[in-house]
Amino acid sequence: MPILGLSPQVDEGHWPATAYSGEVVPFRATAFREGHDRIGVDLLLLDPSGVQTEHRMHAIAPGTDRWEVEVQLEAEGLWRYRIQAYADEYATWRHNAEVKVPAGIDVELMLTMGHDLLVRAAADKRRSTAERRHLSEAAKTVADTAKTVDERFAAAVDERIVRILTERPVVALPSLSATRAVLVERTRAGVGSWYEFFPRSEGAKQLADGSWQSGTFRTAAKRLPEVAAMGFDVVYLPPIHPIGRTFRKGPNNTLDAGENDPGSPWAIGSAEGGHDAIHPDLGTEKDFVYFLGKAKQAGLEVALDLALQASPDHPWVTSHPEWFTTLPDGTIAYAENPPKKYQDIYPINFDNDYEGLRAEVLRIVRYWMSLGVRIFRVDNPHTKPLRFWEWLIHTVNATDPDVVFLAEAFTRPALLHTLAKAGFQQSYTYFTWRNTKEELTEFFTGLAEETADFLRPNLFVNTPDILTEYLQFGGPAAFKIRAALAATAAPTWGVYSGYELYENVARPGAEEYIDNEKYEYRPRDYARAQALGRSLAPYLTMLNRTRSEHPALRQLRNLRVHASDDDAILVYSKYLAGRFTRSGRPDAMLIVANVDPHSVRETMVHLDVTALGLPLGAQFEVKDVVTGQRWIWGADNYVRLDAFTEPVHILAVKPLAVDPVSVNPVEASR
Repeated sequence: MPILGLSPQVDEGHWPATAYSGEVVPFRATAFREGHDRIGVDLLLLDPSGVQTEHRMHAIAPGTDRWEVEVQLEAEGLWRYRIQAYADEYATWRHNAEVKVPAGIDVELMLTMGHDLLVRAAADKRRSTAERRHLSEAAKTVADTAKTVDERFAAAVDERIVRILTERPVVALPSLSATRAVLVERTRAGVGSWYEFFPRSEGAKQLADGSWQSGTFRTAAKRLPEVAAMGFDVVYLPPIHPIGRTFRKGPNNTLDAGENDPGSPWAIGSAEGGHDAIHPDLGTEKDFVYFLGKAKQAGLEVALDLALQASPDHPWVTSHPEWFTTLPDGTIAYAENPPKKYQDIYPINFDNDYEGLRAEVLRIVRYWMSLGVRIFRVDNPHTKPLRFWEWLIHTVNATDPDVVFLAEAFTRPALLHTLAKAGFQQSYTYFTWRNTKEELTEFFTGLAEETADFLRPNLFVNTPDILTEYLQFGGPAAFKIRAALAATAAPTWGVYSGYELYENVARPGAEEYIDNEKYEYRPRDYARAQALGRSLAPYLTMLNRTRSEHPALRQLRNLRVHASDDDAILVYSKYLAGRFTRSGRPDAMLIVANVDPHSVRETMVHLDVTALGLPLGAQFEVKDVVTGQRWIWGADNYVRLDAFTEPVHILAVKPLAVDPVSVNPVEASR
């Protein structure tokens, strides 16, 4: 029997598909046979320890021959699966008999065939004793000509018999697909809330003479409990290495740095060392280990930037000039991303000494791993050879499968996708530039349905380099909207510090922050902002708490977009069946967002309630976790979203257990 279109798979099995521990993965295939006989399709799943389980697949989208079963993968490691299709002899017999016997056609022949099937099924020793007894008793009744035809036939299609032979069919002509693999990695590879800050700004002080005293790992560690209190579980640090002085950038990316300007952390390397050294202003290796320890105490992991580039002062420039690109005039090429120029950075060139350079990078990664770093955010991976990343990630994960690599790959889709296929556990995406209902519908659907077998998105709402016009001019509503979308649409999301203070002023002509922290110290008074009610921190805390309380939000593949009558009202849901939750109760979340931060919108939203695990026509209770309000909803519902107060409903769905009017009669009547 043809078995086609296996999923999940990546490029016909060239790379394994990926998942994370606890992810619910839909396994799908197209399977059919000639003629009209009924078939069954099973998933044969081999876990990393070699134990095989069978999972019955069900038909989806009638007429397409597509089959599916959802399985939650828990054990980390390489899983393998095959799809088995087979003739389901009982289902075929039952279909034919239900037509022929009532019509008086071939009655004895059909009953004889049914009896023989039941006898064969009863002989299957894989069935329980009780099941075999029921099958044998049914077979005797079918063969008993002293009984009426209706009695004999009823015994063969009894509800209990149908259940037994559906759970374990009578199989003939089994066919097997090719084997495919799914690599299951630790949960943090796919689920997390990230917070980025510059350690040098935390605790930085401006002295009387105008110079600055840098923050250190010790002062930055004091910020960790506040980050953890907001519900974040990963702290990402930009490069912590010595910074070069040659062509050091000044404030706002100017070329005239003063004596006390700290320079860009991405201009790595000076006389104090390179990628395996710590900037003296931040402290020592001991201080960094102290910071890691305090992060662990707070329940945080630390992600370290891995930026494979060098300042002109990096030790590599003299010890390994072949690792750079030398121009015809004898100078080394600096980095460019027109119209941006990075005169303080030399890109790495793998072409001249591939083996030597990759050995050096592996040494550096393993050094930071030895101190306790298990997550690396990789800067501009799309400017390095794909084969290098595939080798590096697989070499590291072969001995340390818990190490996670995040690709900062703002590049063409094909390259972004292939970096993920080659091994990157996470990737930045185009999320920051997808702002309209139409753009977000296409983007979210693609993440959930088209690339989920290999790409795990990390939806950062901003970065030091990215302050979009939407945030520049959208006011506080824009900050709420973008955070709510990122935190609910994907299992992993992130913010760069200052977001909670609504920082929105850009450098003229650019989409990056003015007085950018990349080039200067930027201490912030978070406590004062919160005391004055000018902080988004409580909202971010609510989002992270909601993610922790609702497992449906920690899944990627379950996002479904629904309809609304307004071109600025985006509606999507996330549902997780009870068999996949620890509580055993299903979890359904519904997000209704006004993506126009300048307006008040009133409209109708139209839901496919089956995507919420409910039957057609069902009414249900929704509770807005933002405001605490409750309503009774059904398939069609009125909403009013005021961008100047609360632009997003984040609704927890609950099947009705009480009289609808007693919950909120006003909204129920609407």
